[in-house]
Amino acid sequence: METARRQQQGAPGTFTAFARFVLCGGGVGLASSFAVAALASWIAWGLANALITAVSTLFATELHARFTFGAGVRATGRQHAQSGGFAAAAYAVTCVAMFVLQQLVATPSAALEQGVYLFASALAGVARFAVLRLVVFARNRSPVAAADRTTLLVHATVAREAAPADPVALDRAA
Repeated sequence: METARRQQQGAPGTFTAFARFVLCGGGVGLASSFAVAALASWIAWGLANALITAVSTLFATELHARFTFGAGVRATGRQHAQSGGFAAAAYAVTCVAMFVLQQLVATPSAALEQGVYLFASALAGVARFAVLRLVVFARNRSPVAAADRTTLLVHATVAREAAPADPVALDRAA
């Protein structure tokens, strides 16, 4: 119950959540772009991108669960799976962008590759924010439903505290 209360109270507005998303996701994305470039010097670029995408998605999902969307708790397995599904789509976007770059420019510079990769990642990031906010970390109840639940909890607590400690004694008194 404490977790639900903390999640409900800590839910940031859209602007705050987006600013946090950019800070967390952008930081992870920027670090990932350099990690992909470094790893791609040892293995195929597509494999490097897949490995870095997997690791960065796990890390970013935890950051988003704990900080961006105000849950303050670890991401669940379901949230990791949903986030991972969208990461696969982001992976496809970055791969397509890099493939198109390779088709258009015979030997692109490292700076051009980084720019294309970061641009594709940014586009995928905006879509990722929407999916995470509206689906993965969405609050499944409206403010009215949350207020009704709080009212029910208060009534149940008051009723429990008002009830006699020994129900059998109540029967004897009647």
